[in-house]
Amino acid sequence: MGKWREKCVALAGACLLAFALIACGGEGSSRVVFTTGPRENEVFLLNEEACTLPELMVYLVTVQNQYESVYGEEIWNVRHDGETLEDNVKETVLARIAQVKTMYLLALEKGVELSEAEEKKAESAAREYFDSLNEKEVQTMGVDLEAIQNLYRQNAMADKVYQQIIADVNPEISDDEARTITVQHILIKTYYMDGEERRPYSEATQQEALQKAEEIRAKAVNGEAEFEELAAQYSEDPVITYSFRKGEADPAFEAAAYDLETGEISSVVTTGEGYHVIKCVSTFDRKETDANKVKILEERRREAFEGEYDAFVASLVRQLNDGLWESVSLIRDPEVTTADFFQVYSKYF
Repeated sequence: MGKWREKCVALAGACLLAFALIACGGEGSSRVVFTTGPRENEVFLLNEEACTLPELMVYLVTVQNQYESVYGEEIWNVRHDGETLEDNVKETVLARIAQVKTMYLLALEKGVELSEAEEKKAESAAREYFDSLNEKEVQTMGVDLEAIQNLYRQNAMADKVYQQIIADVNPEISDDEARTITVQHILIKTYYMDGEERRPYSEATQQEALQKAEEIRAKAVNGEAEFEELAAQYSEDPVITYSFRKGEADPAFEAAAYDLETGEISSVVTTGEGYHVIKCVSTFDRKETDANKVKILEERRREAFEGEYDAFVASLVRQLNDGLWESVSLIRDPEVTTADFFQVYSKYF
Protein backbone atom coordinates (compact mmCIF):
# COMPACT_ATOMS: atom_id res chain seq x y z
CA MET A 1 0.00 0.00 0.00
CA GLY A 2 1.10 3.62 0.31
CA LYS A 3 3.85 5.01 2.48
CA TRP A 4 1.30 6.84 4.65
CA ARG A 5 0.63 3.63 6.54
CA GLU A 6 2.78 1.78 9.06
CA LYS A 7 2.67 -1.96 9.59
CA CYS A 8 -0.71 -2.99 11.01
CA VAL A 9 0.32 -6.61 11.32
CA ALA A 10 3.79 -8.15 11.44
CA LEU A 11 3.68 -11.06 9.04
CA ALA A 12 7.21 -11.41 7.68
CA GLY A 13 6.47 -8.87 4.99
CA ALA A 14 3.13 -10.40 4.04
CA CYS A 15 1.06 -7.36 5.01
CA LEU A 16 1.10 -3.84 3.63
CA LEU A 17 2.31 -0.72 5.35
CA ALA A 18 -0.16 1.14 7.50
CA PHE A 19 0.28 4.54 9.16
CA ALA A 20 -0.62 4.12 12.84
CA LEU A 21 -2.52 7.31 13.29
CA ILE A 22 -5.97 5.91 13.97
CA ALA A 23 -7.05 8.99 15.88
CA CYS A 24 -10.80 8.37 15.69
CA GLY A 25 -10.80 7.32 19.32
CA GLY A 26 -9.37 10.57 20.61
CA GLU A 27 -5.88 11.89 21.18
CA GLY A 28 -3.30 9.14 21.59
CA SER A 29 -5.82 6.39 20.90
CA SER A 30 -5.02 3.35 18.79
CA ARG A 31 -8.62 2.16 18.67
CA VAL A 32 -11.59 3.43 16.72
CA VAL A 33 -14.53 4.56 18.84
CA PHE A 34 -17.91 5.32 17.33
CA THR A 35 -21.50 5.94 18.42
CA THR A 36 -24.42 3.96 16.94
CA GLY A 37 -26.73 4.44 13.95
CA PRO A 38 -25.70 2.86 10.59
CA ARG A 39 -28.07 0.72 8.53
CA GLU A 40 -28.31 -3.06 8.71
CA ASN A 41 -25.38 -3.99 6.41
CA GLU A 42 -23.16 -1.05 7.37
CA VAL A 43 -20.47 -1.69 9.98
CA PHE A 44 -19.81 2.02 10.50
CA LEU A 45 -20.35 5.47 9.07
CA LEU A 46 -17.90 8.34 8.78
CA ASN A 47 -20.26 11.22 8.08
CA GLU A 48 -22.19 9.72 5.17
CA GLU A 49 -19.44 7.32 4.01
CA ALA A 50 -20.27 3.74 4.95
CA CYS A 51 -18.12 0.70 5.45
CA THR A 52 -20.23 -2.28 4.46
CA LEU A 53 -19.89 -5.75 5.92
CA PRO A 54 -18.51 -7.22 2.64
CA GLU A 55 -15.81 -4.52 2.54
CA LEU A 56 -14.78 -5.28 6.11
CA MET A 57 -14.79 -9.03 5.44
CA VAL A 58 -12.36 -8.62 2.52
CA TYR A 59 -9.88 -7.01 4.89
CA LEU A 60 -10.55 -9.43 7.75
CA VAL A 61 -10.30 -12.60 5.64
CA THR A 62 -7.11 -11.32 4.01
CA VAL A 63 -5.40 -10.58 7.31
CA GLN A 64 -6.64 -13.82 8.88
CA ASN A 65 -5.23 -15.94 6.05
CA GLN A 66 -1.95 -14.02 6.10
CA TYR A 67 -1.56 -14.85 9.78
CA GLU A 68 -2.42 -18.50 9.24
CA SER A 69 -0.02 -18.84 6.31
CA VAL A 70 2.83 -17.86 8.64
CA TYR A 71 1.80 -19.19 12.05
CA GLY A 72 -0.86 -21.80 11.36
CA GLU A 73 -4.45 -21.93 12.61
CA GLU A 74 -3.33 -22.55 16.19
CA ILE A 75 -2.28 -18.89 16.40
CA TRP A 76 -5.89 -18.01 17.26
CA ASN A 77 -5.55 -19.82 20.57
CA VAL A 78 -3.11 -17.16 21.77
CA ARG A 79 -4.41 -14.89 24.52
CA HIS A 80 -2.68 -11.83 25.98
CA ASP A 81 -3.90 -9.81 28.97
CA GLY A 82 -7.30 -11.45 28.66
CA GLU A 83 -7.69 -10.50 24.99
CA THR A 84 -7.64 -13.06 22.20
CA LEU A 85 -5.59 -12.50 19.05
CA GLU A 86 -8.85 -12.68 17.11
CA ASP A 87 -10.19 -9.67 19.02
CA ASN A 88 -6.95 -7.82 18.41
CA VAL A 89 -6.97 -8.57 14.69
CA LYS A 90 -10.60 -7.51 14.39
CA GLU A 91 -9.79 -4.13 15.95
CA THR A 92 -6.72 -3.73 13.75
CA VAL A 93 -8.78 -4.41 10.64
CA LEU A 94 -11.51 -2.03 11.76
CA ALA A 95 -8.94 0.68 12.40
CA ARG A 96 -7.22 0.07 9.07
CA ILE A 97 -10.33 0.30 6.92
CA ALA A 98 -11.61 3.27 8.96
CA GLN A 99 -8.42 5.11 8.16
CA VAL A 100 -8.64 4.36 4.46
CA LYS A 101 -12.20 5.68 4.47
CA THR A 102 -11.09 8.77 6.41
CA MET A 103 -8.30 9.48 3.96
CA TYR A 104 -10.72 8.99 1.08
CA LEU A 105 -13.04 11.63 2.56
CA LEU A 106 -10.08 13.94 3.07
CA ALA A 107 -9.15 13.45 -0.58
CA LEU A 108 -12.68 14.42 -1.62
CA GLU A 109 -12.53 17.53 0.54
CA LYS A 110 -9.25 18.55 -1.06
CA GLY A 111 -10.54 17.92 -4.57
CA VAL A 112 -8.17 15.02 -5.22
CA GLU A 113 -9.27 12.81 -8.12
CA LEU A 114 -7.91 9.73 -9.84
CA SER A 115 -6.72 10.13 -13.38
CA GLU A 116 -8.25 8.09 -16.18
CA ALA A 117 -5.20 5.81 -16.09
CA GLU A 118 -5.53 5.35 -12.33
CA GLU A 119 -9.23 4.55 -12.66
CA LYS A 120 -8.34 1.86 -15.18
CA LYS A 121 -5.74 0.47 -12.80
CA ALA A 122 -8.36 0.22 -10.06
CA GLU A 123 -10.69 -1.57 -12.46
CA SER A 124 -7.96 -3.98 -13.57
CA ALA A 125 -6.87 -4.68 -10.00
CA ALA A 126 -10.46 -5.32 -8.95
CA ARG A 127 -11.03 -7.68 -11.85
CA GLU A 128 -7.83 -9.60 -11.12
CA TYR A 129 -8.62 -10.00 -7.43
CA PHE A 130 -12.30 -10.83 -7.94
CA ASP A 131 -11.50 -13.41 -10.62
CA SER A 132 -9.09 -15.09 -8.18
CA LEU A 133 -11.91 -15.80 -5.71
CA ASN A 134 -13.74 -19.10 -5.66
CA GLU A 135 -17.49 -19.31 -5.23
CA LYS A 136 -17.24 -20.06 -1.51
CA GLU A 137 -15.06 -17.00 -0.92
CA VAL A 138 -17.44 -14.74 -2.81
CA GLN A 139 -20.37 -16.16 -0.88
CA THR A 140 -18.66 -16.03 2.53
CA MET A 141 -17.48 -12.44 2.17
CA GLY A 142 -20.68 -11.38 0.38
CA VAL A 143 -18.59 -9.37 -2.02
CA ASP A 144 -19.01 -8.39 -5.66
CA LEU A 145 -16.78 -6.77 -8.28
CA GLU A 146 -18.16 -3.30 -7.61
CA ALA A 147 -17.29 -3.47 -3.90
CA ILE A 148 -13.72 -4.57 -4.68
CA GLN A 149 -13.28 -1.77 -7.19
CA ASN A 150 -14.59 0.73 -4.66
CA LEU A 151 -12.03 -0.44 -2.08
CA TYR A 152 -9.16 -0.14 -4.55
CA ARG A 153 -10.31 3.31 -5.66
CA GLN A 154 -10.47 4.52 -2.07
CA ASN A 155 -7.03 3.14 -1.27
CA ALA A 156 -5.63 4.90 -4.33
CA MET A 157 -7.33 8.16 -3.33
CA ALA A 158 -5.94 7.80 0.20
CA ASP A 159 -2.41 7.34 -1.11
CA LYS A 160 -2.80 10.24 -3.51
CA VAL A 161 -3.98 12.73 -0.91
CA TYR A 162 -1.13 11.69 1.37
CA GLN A 163 1.35 12.45 -1.38
CA GLN A 164 -0.28 15.84 -1.86
CA ILE A 165 -0.04 16.67 1.84
CA ILE A 166 3.65 15.82 2.08
CA ALA A 167 4.63 17.33 -1.27
CA ASP A 168 5.98 20.52 0.29
CA VAL A 169 8.03 18.82 3.01
CA ASN A 170 11.62 19.92 2.56
CA PRO A 171 13.79 16.89 1.66
CA GLU A 172 17.06 18.79 2.16
CA ILE A 173 18.73 17.39 5.26
CA SER A 174 22.35 18.16 6.01
CA ASP A 175 24.96 15.57 6.89
CA ASP A 176 25.47 17.26 10.26
CA GLU A 177 21.78 17.06 11.12
CA ALA A 178 21.59 13.41 10.16
CA ARG A 179 24.92 12.03 11.25
CA THR A 180 25.17 9.49 14.01
CA ILE A 181 28.14 9.60 16.36
CA THR A 182 29.42 6.78 18.52
CA VAL A 183 30.97 7.48 21.92
CA GLN A 184 32.13 5.69 25.02
CA HIS A 185 31.60 7.24 28.42
CA ILE A 186 32.34 6.88 32.10
CA LEU A 187 29.61 7.97 34.51
CA ILE A 188 30.07 8.89 38.16
CA LYS A 189 26.61 9.40 39.59
CA THR A 190 25.53 12.31 41.79
CA TYR A 191 22.44 10.65 43.21
CA TYR A 192 21.26 7.52 44.96
CA MET A 193 17.99 5.61 44.86
CA ASP A 194 15.71 5.65 47.90
CA GLY A 195 13.25 2.93 46.94
CA GLU A 196 11.91 4.23 43.64
CA GLU A 197 12.86 7.85 44.33
CA ARG A 198 16.05 9.48 43.13
CA ARG A 199 17.77 11.59 45.78
CA PRO A 200 20.82 13.81 45.21
CA TYR A 201 24.04 13.29 47.08
CA SER A 202 25.12 15.90 49.59
CA GLU A 203 27.27 18.72 48.25
CA ALA A 204 30.34 17.16 49.84
CA THR A 205 29.65 13.76 48.24
CA GLN A 206 28.98 15.40 44.88
CA GLN A 207 32.32 17.20 45.16
CA GLU A 208 34.00 13.85 45.82
CA ALA A 209 32.28 12.43 42.73
CA LEU A 210 33.55 15.33 40.64
CA GLN A 211 37.08 14.83 41.90
CA LYS A 212 36.87 11.12 41.08
CA ALA A 213 35.68 11.91 37.55
CA GLU A 214 38.55 14.36 37.07
CA GLU A 215 41.07 11.76 38.24
CA ILE A 216 39.65 9.12 35.90
CA ARG A 217 39.76 11.59 33.01
CA ALA A 218 43.41 12.35 33.76
CA LYS A 219 44.23 8.62 33.61
CA ALA A 220 42.50 8.34 30.27
CA VAL A 221 44.16 11.43 28.77
CA ASN A 222 47.60 10.39 30.06
CA GLY A 223 47.22 6.92 28.62
CA GLU A 224 47.55 5.15 31.95
CA ALA A 225 44.89 2.70 30.78
CA GLU A 226 42.61 2.14 27.81
CA PHE A 227 39.40 4.16 28.05
CA GLU A 228 37.26 1.06 27.80
CA GLU A 229 39.16 -0.54 30.67
CA LEU A 230 38.63 2.55 32.83
CA ALA A 231 34.94 2.54 31.94
CA ALA A 232 34.60 -1.11 32.90
CA GLN A 233 36.35 -0.41 36.20
CA TYR A 234 34.77 2.88 37.27
CA SER A 235 31.62 3.72 35.31
CA GLU A 236 28.30 3.49 37.12
CA ASP A 237 26.47 3.02 33.84
CA PRO A 238 26.52 -0.61 32.67
CA VAL A 239 26.38 0.63 29.07
CA ILE A 240 29.70 2.02 27.91
CA THR A 241 29.09 2.68 24.20
CA TYR A 242 26.29 4.82 22.77
CA SER A 243 25.39 5.79 19.21
CA PHE A 244 22.95 8.64 18.66
CA ARG A 245 22.07 11.55 16.41
CA LYS A 246 21.18 15.09 17.38
CA GLY A 247 18.13 15.37 19.60
CA GLU A 248 18.44 11.87 21.04
CA ALA A 249 20.70 12.48 24.08
CA ASP A 250 20.88 14.81 27.06
CA PRO A 251 21.64 18.30 25.66
CA ALA A 252 24.83 18.80 27.67
CA PHE A 253 26.07 15.29 26.89
CA GLU A 254 25.19 15.72 23.20
CA ALA A 255 26.87 19.11 22.89
CA ALA A 256 30.10 17.83 24.40
CA ALA A 257 30.06 14.64 22.34
CA TYR A 258 29.41 16.40 19.03
CA ASP A 259 32.28 18.82 19.74
CA LEU A 260 34.82 15.97 19.84
CA GLU A 261 36.98 14.58 17.07
CA THR A 262 37.50 10.85 16.71
CA GLY A 263 39.65 9.59 19.59
CA GLU A 264 39.34 12.82 21.57
CA ILE A 265 38.33 12.81 25.25
CA SER A 266 36.05 15.46 26.72
CA SER A 267 36.35 17.48 29.87
CA VAL A 268 34.08 16.33 32.68
CA VAL A 269 30.47 16.91 31.57
CA THR A 270 27.64 17.45 34.05
CA THR A 271 24.13 16.10 33.45
CA GLY A 272 21.23 15.12 35.66
CA GLU A 273 22.80 11.67 35.92
CA GLY A 274 26.11 12.90 37.25
CA TYR A 275 29.60 13.49 35.85
CA HIS A 276 30.62 12.03 32.50
CA VAL A 277 33.93 11.59 30.74
CA ILE A 278 33.29 11.02 27.04
CA LYS A 279 35.50 9.59 24.33
CA CYS A 280 34.51 9.92 20.68
CA VAL A 281 34.76 6.62 18.82
CA SER A 282 33.36 7.79 15.47
CA THR A 283 32.11 11.19 14.27
CA PHE A 284 30.65 10.12 10.94
CA ASP A 285 29.30 7.05 9.22
CA ARG A 286 28.12 7.54 5.64
CA LYS A 287 25.74 4.59 5.69
CA GLU A 288 24.19 5.58 9.02
CA THR A 289 23.93 9.22 7.96
CA ASP A 290 22.09 8.37 4.76
CA ALA A 291 19.76 6.06 6.68
CA ASN A 292 19.07 8.82 9.20
CA LYS A 293 18.21 11.24 6.40
CA VAL A 294 15.47 8.85 5.33
CA LYS A 295 14.21 8.61 8.93
CA ILE A 296 14.24 12.38 9.41
CA LEU A 297 12.38 12.93 6.16
CA GLU A 298 9.74 10.40 7.16
CA GLU A 299 9.41 12.08 10.56
CA ARG A 300 8.80 15.44 8.87
CA ARG A 301 6.29 13.91 6.51
CA ARG A 302 4.54 12.22 9.42
CA GLU A 303 4.30 15.50 11.31
CA ALA A 304 2.91 17.31 8.26
CA PHE A 305 0.39 14.55 7.70
CA GLU A 306 -0.65 14.28 11.34
CA GLY A 307 -1.55 17.95 11.54
CA GLU A 308 -4.05 17.73 8.69
CA TYR A 309 -5.27 14.23 9.44
CA ASP A 310 -5.98 14.79 13.12
CA ALA A 311 -7.84 18.03 12.46
CA PHE A 312 -9.94 16.34 9.79
CA VAL A 313 -10.75 13.30 11.95
CA ALA A 314 -12.00 15.61 14.69
CA SER A 315 -14.55 17.06 12.28
CA LEU A 316 -16.13 13.69 11.40
CA VAL A 317 -19.23 12.11 12.90
CA ARG A 318 -18.37 8.47 13.58
CA GLN A 319 -21.07 5.86 14.05
CA LEU A 320 -20.63 2.15 14.71
CA ASN A 321 -23.24 -0.57 14.20
CA ASP A 322 -22.52 -2.29 17.51
CA GLY A 323 -24.70 -5.33 16.92
CA LEU A 324 -23.28 -6.05 13.49
CA TRP A 325 -19.71 -5.45 14.66
CA GLU A 326 -20.10 -7.84 17.58
CA SER A 327 -21.37 -10.52 15.21
CA VAL A 328 -18.27 -10.35 13.00
CA SER A 329 -15.86 -13.26 13.46
CA LEU A 330 -13.06 -15.02 11.66
CA ILE A 331 -13.98 -17.47 8.90
CA ARG A 332 -13.31 -21.13 9.69
CA ASP A 333 -13.55 -22.70 6.25
CA PRO A 334 -10.76 -24.58 4.40
CA GLU A 335 -12.13 -23.30 1.09
CA VAL A 336 -11.65 -19.65 2.09
CA THR A 337 -7.93 -19.04 1.62
CA THR A 338 -7.72 -15.74 -0.29
CA ALA A 339 -4.89 -13.58 1.06
CA ASP A 340 -3.63 -11.33 -1.73
CA PHE A 341 -6.03 -8.36 -1.72
CA PHE A 342 -3.25 -5.97 -0.69
CA GLN A 343 -0.62 -7.57 -2.93
CA VAL A 344 -2.85 -7.08 -5.97
CA TYR A 345 -3.25 -3.42 -5.04
CA SER A 346 0.53 -3.03 -4.75
CA LYS A 347 0.98 -4.63 -8.16
CA TYR A 348 -1.05 -1.89 -9.82
CA PHE A 349 -0.25 1.09 -7.61
